[in-house]
Amino acid sequence: MVELAEIFRRHGPAYRARFGQRMLPRHLKAMRAIEQCRTAALGGQVYTCPHCGESRYVYHSCRDRHCPKCQNVNAQEWLAAQHDLLLPTAYFMLTFTLPAALRDLARGNQRLFYDLLFHASAQAAQALARDPRLLGGQLGLVGVLHTWGRNLAFHPHVHYLVPAGVVAADGHTWLSARHKFLLPVKALSPIFRAKVRDALRGSECFAQIPPSVWQQPWVVHCQPVGDGRHALKYLAPYIFRVAISNARILKLENGQVTFRYRCSDTRRTTLCTLPGEEFIRRFLQHVLPKGFVKVRYYGFLAPALRPRLAAIRQQLSGSPAPVPAPPQTAPLCPTCGRPMLRGPIAPPADATTNAPGAPLEPAQEARPP
Repeated sequence: MVELAEIFRRHGPAYRARFGQRMLPRHLKAMRAIEQCRTAALGGQVYTCPHCGESRYVYHSCRDRHCPKCQNVNAQEWLAAQHDLLLPTAYFMLTFTLPAALRDLARGNQRLFYDLLFHASAQAAQALARDPRLLGGQLGLVGVLHTWGRNLAFHPHVHYLVPAGVVAADGHTWLSARHKFLLPVKALSPIFRAKVRDALRGSECFAQIPPSVWQQPWVVHCQPVGDGRHALKYLAPYIFRVAISNARILKLENGQVTFRYRCSDTRRTTLCTLPGEEFIRRFLQHVLPKGFVKVRYYGFLAPALRPRLAAIRQQLSGSPAPVPAPPQTAPLCPTCGRPMLRGPIAPPADATTNAPGAPLEPAQEARPP
């Protein structure tokens, strides 16, 4: 199987030689981390099975949030932590998309536009939800930023996982949404657009935006996604997924990378073939600004209002949410299948002889000490 790391090892040097002086430090850092992940360059750990005596050496992971090999453990840990937020009700997925006419500007001002995308969309949803003709209260939203389309094109949008109801103005009464209906997206779209416009008026970017952007419809989508437990299981890998997984990369031949994706219009699986350097360029445009928080909580799910959740849950079900078992992070013994114990640490290999480092067997994940 072709991996993203192999593409970076093979074509990364030429890409850095061509664009290195213009590259952002975070892009260079992400490239190096992915190239070195689970190789001798990062060192490793010895694990021993206390039951059968089996030992194995496991390379350390880079833990970079843009590495496709390092996000499964993070997703499972996040999922375990979110069960305290679950409510026994239906859930919706609410999606706000930045128009195509703003995407070039957003690519060059990512922190500004990503923050604005979160704040404007959450404020628009809350403003409409407070209307007594609709829901008449405060929503709870868990939002996650995505910047890519299925073919790695730049396509910033925010997904919100939303319980099907609101907390009334008294701060404790639960008001359920109608069956399979949360908010009217035709009314939500112009509110979202107006909040983005008003927030950008004081920025240097505003003069560069064509006036037609503020007259065209903006895409807002809302759909039911089942109960909270299933929705969280769906959202956990979605939150920690990077722009492309290794499973979607099919070939790396003659300087060309071929990967598969599902076309949004036809829903059919389509192949895309790009030169190695263009593939890297498309991937790197989705590397987030340093320290950027891509998962955010609003309304009664905001950290400061979490005490309300227990009362809401009691109203809806009469019982607290179950506490899930913690995720398994230690490797399992290949002989008996039981968890192995951490042993001695092996230091990273000499960077002069192992940079970026080729993966060796067994190249499984080990969490850094």
